[in-house]
Amino acid sequence: MSRDNDRETTPARRLFLQGVVSAAGVAVVGCAATAAAARNSGSEKDAHGEAEVTPGEDLMQEHGILERILLIYDEATRRIAAGEALDVSVVARAADIVHRFVEDYHEKLEETFVFPRLEAAHRQTELVATLRLQHQRGRDVTDEIAGLATGSGSPKLAAAMTRFARMYRPHAAREDTVLFPAFRDLLGRDAYRELGEQFEDQEHERFGEDGFAKTVAEVATLETTLGIFDLTQFPP
Repeated sequence: MSRDNDRETTPARRLFLQGVVSAAGVAVVGCAATAAAARNSGSEKDAHGEAEVTPGEDLMQEHGILERILLIYDEATRRIAAGEALDVSVVARAADIVHRFVEDYHEKLEETFVFPRLEAAHRQTELVATLRLQHQRGRDVTDEIAGLATGSGSPKLAAAMTRFARMYRPHAAREDTVLFPAFRDLLGRDAYRELGEQFEDQEHERFGEDGFAKTVAEVATLETTLGIFDLTQFPP
């Protein structure tokens, strides 16, 4: 979602993400405080010419939310395999974020604004067809995960999460490195910027102000519950 200089959302996103990285262990409170601070300081930064975020960059940032959900699925799958305790409600809540933010919002943007333009221009048509199919199959697996995320963690739940991650990691990587660059090249500068405004309107209509930041906060809460929020615990 493109962010013009008179918008507050771009600095909100950037300041919020910086706050998430540094606020390990206090994700819920820290995330909310950072988002509020970002909103308060947005106008001042915009006045100093904050660089806008293009539609492609915005979609890639949203892929970051998806990847963090996949890390939650990875940890849940590991615990099931190891016979360790797992609060499956965390998986259910993660699946709900996938449904609300990834499938019903992010993918709908791609299916409404990105895929049709590439198809009309006969650009990356085979890739688009594959991505469309994967979107549908991903929704089916999300429904399966949500249905299985009850009681104790089961091998079937672990298998569903593994299938989901196995498809979506290459899916997102191909969009980031092939589809979005092709889409950017297809549109002129003005059209690209106008599309960013449409993305912005879609986000505000669905999630209100700071929708991205609020979703990141939800994910951070789940990471904290599973004990995988603190990046310092993952040395190379």
